[in-house]
Order: sequence, then C-alpha cells, then structure tokens
Amino acid sequence: MSKGIQDYVNQLPEKSYTVRMLQALDWVVPGQWQNVVGFENTIKVVTGETDQALIQQIGERAIKLYNDRSQGYQRALWLYQTVDSTQGLAGTAAMANLVGEKVTFLSFLSKITPKSEKIQVIDLSVKLVVEVVAFCLINGIPGDSIGDFVKSLASYGNESIMRMAALASVDGVLPLGPEFMSKALSLLQNTGATELASNPKFKSVASLIPGKDPQGQLSFVQESMSSVKDWMVKFVADKAITVDKVATSMKGWVDWSEGKLDLLAAAIDMTCNYYEHTGIQTLARRLIQRAVAEI
Repeated sequence: MSKGIQDYVNQLPEKSYTVRMLQALDWVVPGQWQNVVGFENTIKVVTGETDQALIQQIGERAIKLYNDRSQGYQRALWLYQTVDSTQGLAGTAAMANLVGEKVTFLSFLSKITPKSEKIQVIDLSVKLVVEVVAFCLINGIPGDSIGDFVKSLASYGNESIMRMAALASVDGVLPLGPEFMSKALSLLQNTGATELASNPKFKSVASLIPGKDPQGQLSFVQESMSSVKDWMVKFVADKAITVDKVATSMKGWVDWSEGKLDLLAAAIDMTCNYYEHTGIQTLARRLIQRAVAEI
C-alpha cells in the first residue's frame, strides 16, 4: 500500500451516506460511535492527550507499526476496504452531490436490482468472516482463531461494536428477517464450494480467507457463522433490533416506499461503505493504543 494509516484517517469524510446511515443506527448502540476523523484528532480522542510533542511521538510510532509489513495491519485494512467496495451509484458525481441531503428513494428504483436471498446470505457471511480474519490480523494471532474472536465480542466497543450493529441491522435483519442467522446457516448448508468461490464478494477477499481450497474455505465460513450465532442472536434480542425499527430509522436518511425492504437493503449496499469507514477507525484506534503502550 502506498498510503500510510494517517492518510486513510485524514481522508475519512465527516459527512457521507455511510455516516448518515450509521448515525441513523445510533439507537442500537447509543453513544458508542462517534465519527472521529483526522489522524491527530483521533490520537487526542483515543488517548486524551494534549501534549503536542507526545501526540507527535504517538503518531510516528503508530505509522511505523502500520508500515511494518510483518504485522497484519495492512492486510486487515485491505480486507475492510475490499469486502465493502461500493459500486454503481456510490461512485457517481450525482450521488456525491446529494451527500448530506435527504434523497428520494424512488429515484433509485430504476438503477437497483435486489439480491437473491442466497446472495444476501453469502454477503453477510463473508463480511462476518472478514471481521474474524481482520481481528486476528490486528491482534497478531492465527487467522483461523474463531474462538478468540467470539470471546473478544464481549469487549467490543466504539467503532467495532457499531460495525457489528450495522452488520446485524442492514445486512442481517433488514434483508433476511429477525431469524437471519438460522436462515443463513441453513442456506449455507446448501451452498456448494463452487458457488461460494464464484461469488464476487467472496472472490475479492478469498486470498486471505483460511482454507486450503474452496471447500475448506466454505467450512471456515460455516464454522464462523455457527460460532457467532449465539452472540448475534442475543445481541439482536437485547438491542430489540427488528425489521420495522431498522427500516423506520432509515427514513431520516432516505425516502423509500413501504414494502420495498429488499430495495432499501440494496440501496444501502450500493451507497454505503461502513466496513471500510469503521474499519479504518478501528485500526487507527488499535495502532494508537499499541503505540502508547510501547512508548
């Protein structure tokens, strides 16, 4: 990668479709996520430090850690970016010009094709697997350490818990219903390795997914989903995440027609890159925390 972590954090938008969508979901994890942007500002927020010399020292150490290719930080960022790469409308000038405004959903209809249920399940599953692998890379443990990841969920906070909240809400409940984890596991049982390997989202990150071959990778995806199921089901129940509540919260972000939940989910998928956005913030936080510990 040619950019340093400071560049990615400095380039995070203060306002965007992604930011608006995440703010609309604040009720899921109230006050956990702030859209902290700017590398120096992030150091101040994470550490509470005001001494400029120490802030500089922390920043330099964090940048050095990120640039060390023997560490997993660059690969983790690549995963966050790649699994969430947006297409179509998100990249157009027209969309950029509308950022910060309430967009009429009906204008999207001619340009959106809802995904099939199985594709939604694979997308959800791949994003969850990326979370597992990125966690392992950031923490310097083997990439197939599913058990360590599941244990870590109890202490997830800030950007990381916001990312899981969005995953549960807009990639889980909204397109697949409240029983999305059971539905996903059932559909994955009927998904062959060849079908998984041909999925565009999976193909984009397959090089870093554990497994010697597509069948082994499918097994890892299934094991990851199965291991996280209990936590996810409890999270959704504790936070009272329902289709209606998620859809209603999106009303402040985009106008959409009742009964068009599949199109609403597709619009969010096309216009938001919440994995990349919060992934950069998570990575910056971890690097800064490690830098402080090593100084």
